[in-house]
This record gives sequence, structure tokens and C-alpha cells, in this order.
Amino acid sequence: MPVIVNYIGIIPARYASSRFPGKPLAVIHGKTMIRRVYEQAAKALDTVYVATDDQKIYDAVKDFGGKVALTSEEHKSGTDRCAEAVIIAEKDSGMHFDAVLNVQGDEPFIEPEQIELIKSCFRDKETEIATLVKVIESHDVLFDPNRPKVVVNSRNEAIYFSRSTIPYIRGIEREKWPEHHKFYMHIGLYGFRRDILPRITALPQSPLELAESLEQLRWIENGYRIVVRTTSYESFGIDTPEDLQRLL
Repeated sequence: MPVIVNYIGIIPARYASSRFPGKPLAVIHGKTMIRRVYEQAAKALDTVYVATDDQKIYDAVKDFGGKVALTSEEHKSGTDRCAEAVIIAEKDSGMHFDAVLNVQGDEPFIEPEQIELIKSCFRDKETEIATLVKVIESHDVLFDPNRPKVVVNSRNEAIYFSRSTIPYIRGIEREKWPEHHKFYMHIGLYGFRRDILPRITALPQSPLELAESLEQLRWIENGYRIVVRTTSYESFGIDTPEDLQRLL
């Protein structure tokens, strides 16, 4: 595979969130959430686009001088939205991008170092997909089904993602599991080699994906390698209005 030269960061942003409608336009200390994510991503990437299906978000990004792609309302995931947005971005810019980074639109304080860590994975010509994990230090996180866990092999590749606490530590009380094994949680920042992105978005949903509601399992089931790197950062994701109030 060719060496990665050009990266693009794409921030999927939907207006119609069931738990927090209009979330990308929520104001945090004088700036919209989507602007804060954009500005943080731009510290580590020369090219950043917001990918949205909503005219209000589109206009808001244009207003602060950001780049934005208006995408279909039919996409089922942020990955699907990224696949369309990179085509639009390449037409807009006249550039070809070698790797696409999917930056979560609800993490306004994402660290640029995390993006740099994902980028570093593509120095290996064999990297197809990359993501981040963090060592779990909290019992609450360890047993929270909303915080996916990751099993990693000796080559720093993800073997499996699950909402369950994996692996199961046999013969040990649950409260003592962290003393006997290093557990990882998933940090939802992805990188994709450009030619891989249309392939994985064309795949039908898989049995494991449907069972766990985790799209990355579709990629693993179809033989794609997901390289992982460990970060010490855990940015604050905002899922509900209550999350925002705690931040303010």
C-alpha cells in the first residue's frame, strides 16, 4: 500500500438526535459545540470538514469559516456519512486524500494528541483501519454497557468489541477483576485508509454488529484489521442536555 501523505478529518454532525436534538449547535462558553470540535481537530489536521444532513448546521459552519459538506439524510452511521463527505471534499478541493479520520462531533474538547496518535498508525503501510483505546480505571466504566470494551492482541489489533465486560475472569470476584487483567475501553475516534472506506460501507450489517449494535464488528467479521493505539486521554462526550449542564 502507498505511504499516507494527505489526511482529512471529517466530523459527522446530525441535527435530529433523539436524546439531544440540535446538539451540534449547543453553545459552550460562547461557541457552538461543532465549532469547538472543528477547531480542536484543525490543530492536528490541515483539512477538516463537517459532514451534515442539516441546513442549519451547514450554515453555522459556513458562518465561522469552516468547511462543510451537505450529505444525504439516509446514512445510518457516521462512517457512511464520512464516505460521502470525502468525495465532496475531494471535488471541492481538487485534492486526493490518503486517509480519512472520523472525529466525533460531540466531543468539543478532544485532544489534538489523540488525532496525531491515529495518524501515526498509517506510517505502517498495512494499516487499513485505526482507532484508540484507554485502560479502564473505573468499576463503573468496566460494567457499563454504554462504554464498549476492546480485546487487543499482541500485534495491537482489536480482536473484539463488546458492550459486555470482556474477558470474563473466572474464579475471581467481579470487583477484583481489574487487579487481574488490563481492560480497555474504546475511544470512538477512527482512521480509515481512503480506499478501504467505500469497501466497508458497502458491506451488509453482520450478525455480531446487529447483536451488539457496534458497527466495527462488521469490519472484523469481514476480515478487516483494526489497529489500536492506547491513549491516556478521555475526552468528555456530550450525549444529553444534562451532560451539557454538568459541563457548564
